[in-house]
Amino acid sequence: MDLPPRVIELDDLTLRAFDGEADLPELFRVIEESLEHLRPWMPWVAEHSRARTAGFLADRAACWAAGEEYTYAMVLDGALVGAATLLRHDDTPDDTREIGYWLHPSATGRGVATRAARALTEQALRLPGVDHVEIVHAPANTASGAVPVRLGFTERPRRPAESLAPGETGEVRVWRLSRDRAGSAVAADIR
Repeated sequence: MDLPPRVIELDDLTLRAFDGEADLPELFRVIEESLEHLRPWMPWVAEHSRARTAGFLADRAACWAAGEEYTYAMVLDGALVGAATLLRHDDTPDDTREIGYWLHPSATGRGVATRAARALTEQALRLPGVDHVEIVHAPANTASGAVPVRLGFTERPRRPAESLAPGETGEVRVWRLSRDRAGSAVAADIR
């Protein structure tokens, strides 16, 4: 099975597979400091706890090995500042992968999410049978929506979605980039 690399170096930004218990203290702290920033968009924030964070980390290696989900710690200048995931939901077509991301508020507005999404888009399109990458977010989450625009994704029709977090409205914006349109915008930082 072809799997993405466990570490992607992007100058001052490193995407690396989470390291279970070793990452627990820092990830828990970063989430704690980001709760108000994430609460409108991330449903899991409502049930945030050290035990849930430990459970999340414990599941990452199995998800990676099974080819279900590749979750990376985003490490900027040596500090963990968020997470980015490449995954396929059960209702997603086989040839499509989705990218999700979140950042500590101190790391926003610096191109971190864009660089991470660019790198994960490149990795997704290297996977056998993957022809499309999507980024999906709540319509009011303009910061998340700016990322696919910068990367040349095309907006698709909105989809209904269950409202699980306070900022969600019952629909999501969907952005897609197809292999044939990926071009240099995606590959620019992946060398």
